[in-house]
Amino acid sequence: MKNQTKIALIIFITSLIIRIIFVFSSPTPYWDETVYANIGYDLSRNPFDYSLQKSGWSDFIPASDDFNYNWPKLGFRAPLLPYSLSLLYLLNLDFFISFFMPIIGALSAVLVFYLGKKLFNQQAGVYSAVIFSLIPLHVIFSSKILTDAYATFFIILSFISFYKGYEENNKTFKIFFGFFLALALLARYTVLWIIPVFFFYFLIKDKFLKFLKDKYLWFAVLIFFLTLSPWFIYGISEYNNPFGAFIHGVRAASYWGGTQSWSFFFQYSWEALSIIAPIFLFSLFYIFYKKQIIKKQIYLLFIWFLFFLIIAMLMPHKETRFILPIIPSICLLTGFALDKIKKYKNLVFVLIIIILFVSLSSLFIKDYNRSYTNTNKCFLQANTFLKSQGNIKIVTDQSSIVYYLTKQETMYYPPINLIPENYHILFSDYGMPLFNEENQKIKQELDSNFKKIFECSLNSSYSAVYISS
Repeated sequence: MKNQTKIALIIFITSLIIRIIFVFSSPTPYWDETVYANIGYDLSRNPFDYSLQKSGWSDFIPASDDFNYNWPKLGFRAPLLPYSLSLLYLLNLDFFISFFMPIIGALSAVLVFYLGKKLFNQQAGVYSAVIFSLIPLHVIFSSKILTDAYATFFIILSFISFYKGYEENNKTFKIFFGFFLALALLARYTVLWIIPVFFFYFLIKDKFLKFLKDKYLWFAVLIFFLTLSPWFIYGISEYNNPFGAFIHGVRAASYWGGTQSWSFFFQYSWEALSIIAPIFLFSLFYIFYKKQIIKKQIYLLFIWFLFFLIIAMLMPHKETRFILPIIPSICLLTGFALDKIKKYKNLVFVLIIIILFVSLSSLFIKDYNRSYTNTNKCFLQANTFLKSQGNIKIVTDQSSIVYYLTKQETMYYPPINLIPENYHILFSDYGMPLFNEENQKIKQELDSNFKKIFECSLNSSYSAVYISS
């Protein structure tokens, strides 16, 4: 037991350090990161208003033909991460916001170790957890304030409780399964694609639907819906439909990003998984060649991987982070196959670790060089200036990011002649690049009509603050 605790602690600390390093790969957060943090901040002041109705900022929500799914409704954003962050704001732990997800990511690595040990053995658990700790896709997105890695954390907990409950007949974990699965869904709506995995597993294992006779399974279903009940109530109050927030989530998925090819995840497999992409293919070949697929642990993981991937491939819009929920299954199947290598497996494992470190280093340098620019430097200086101006209102095209950085009320650019009096106007090539003629014209109009009270000009990068009067 002491040895297992030591291994888990090493995995946690190593995973956490790596993810914290990646927190500093960029000085400015993604738009979506600031959205979740801003919602959390607003909820800390009013936990019952999950909308933008009284906020001092705005997410970009395209208009829908159905008024029910328009601004200021925010139900398309899964609520668990914002509500979790609201507790940090409530406790005045704002500085901790950027490090919340790295801790969750590191804890996820420990859970992968535990699940691998439970399904196979300690050695396979170590291999799986170390790979998970270093796999680029999870490292990058568990260093961001985003929902993908948060949902993955609860998905792993769901599989642990499912296996302990329904394979080891632990009645408490049978019920916990429903609770963790509901939290995973509240963390990210695409967890809906995970739910059928457990049904398929039962069908393969029991064949005659015997699992339906387990009363604790129905207790788990009850706990699942009870955990979701506050969100159903929100759906009724906000959308006149208990499933309104989930429906809004489906609609919002079609708003942004266009359509990508079905092969998108394969095209970016090296960027997302590095050397684990070909190693995983080898692992699948080994599993089928050795007929290991008939083992319940293996086909549970394989169904998890395959079903979610197929659904993700069928979705019109794709981003690499969308397959984060299957990264644990990929790591566990790979760890299992590595453990079966009879010769030189430790050497192979060390080579995999080295290649993963090289991949992570390359990604960090790439992101650092892309992010630590004069444009970002001027943009951050302008926001620091705005934050120092007391209680003001700001015109900007980066509403969510500026609100996150300054906590000052913002509004999007109206026509120049409609900018209200006593507003501070932020112009920056961070969001309005000067190679664009329209942006150059806006800058000229601002220079001509408003008083400039701050300016940062570094080579071709530029930010300025004006005040209307």
